Amino acid sequence: MIRQEIKKPLETLAKLSDEQGVFLPGQLDIIYKEKWLKLFVPRSQNGLELTLIEGLEMEEALARIDGSLGWTVTLCAGASLFTGYLSPAVTGPVFRDPEVCFGGSGALSGTARETGEGYLVCGNWKYATGAPYCTHFTANCRIERNGKPVLNDKGAPLYRSFLFLREEVTLHKDWNTMGLKATASDSFSVSDLFVAKERSFMIDPLQTTLPGAVYQFPFLQFAEATLAVNTLGMAQHFLDELEKLLQYKTASGTLSTEQMSRIEQLRITACDDLSRLRQSFFAAVAEAWEHTLAGRPVPEHQLEQVSRFSRGLARASRAQVVQLYPYCGVAATQNDTTINRIFRDIFTASQHLLLNL
Repeated sequence: MIRQEIKKPLETLAKLSDEQGVFLPGQLDIIYKEKWLKLFVPRSQNGLELTLIEGLEMEEALARIDGSLGWTVTLCAGASLFTGYLSPAVTGPVFRDPEVCFGGSGALSGTARETGEGYLVCGNWKYATGAPYCTHFTANCRIERNGKPVLNDKGAPLYRSFLFLREEVTLHKDWNTMGLKATASDSFSVSDLFVAKERSFMIDPLQTTLPGAVYQFPFLQFAEATLAVNTLGMAQHFLDELEKLLQYKTASGTLSTEQMSRIEQLRITACDDLSRLRQSFFAAVAEAWEHTLAGRPVPEHQLEQVSRFSRGLARASRAQVVQLYPYCGVAATQNDTTINRIFRDIFTASQHLLLNL
């Protein structure tokens, strides 16, 4: 899926980008050229126009190369999905730029006061994955009218999403975590920013502006599935590195043949378990996706199944890493080793609330 000639430099640069806490020009050049930040953007807007299944497979493969790479592409490509809910007059010209990058936050931590021509927006949003690379930011705001919250037809506060330009936001360099360092997921804020109505949107299949099926798929399950394959990809990378480590330990005499065999069997069992769960996960997503392709709403029980398999896959991926990490030895605690970076990345990713509810 990912050509060896670009996979190799991405693997090589991952260590340095982790140390520097930001993607390097060589990584960004590949990301832009391959259009990975536009996985679900239509070809008419210079995107890859992947199906949901194709996008999940790509995100899994990228996370298997490097956690920060997979996570950043996933979150930013997820933000660029919102082109399907915005006016093509707004996003069409934007995506002509080969280096356009959408990012932002799903937190409901802003307010937008209605004005005649748009909104006055205030807010602060944390954890904007890929913030240094973003040309546009998306954020959710509670709508206010005459100083009072606007309520929806169920009596709950009404929220809308907004698109900001990079020059309109203030970035706060506060990403200081143990892992996923190169995602540089800094906070951003705006204060009394006027945003025209055409840069406000609802993430609702009934309010799409483009015909692609991916915009009709329920966004909650879309988000859960994309995060799950990232966790899976990182766990697969961990198992790959463990295999190399065991071979080295055996060759150097650190492990006996019997010890190597026992640990290797645990690794193989973990690989088999994750493969089985992966198949079940993709089968559940594919079943739900077929309804969307046919223009039908996905039945509630199938959406619940996608959520259940997404969370189960993420939990199992983490559990296998926890089980096998003690066999890696003290060297795996060194921050400059690949296996340590994977461990830090997967457990930083594990703090995302969406797969823990």
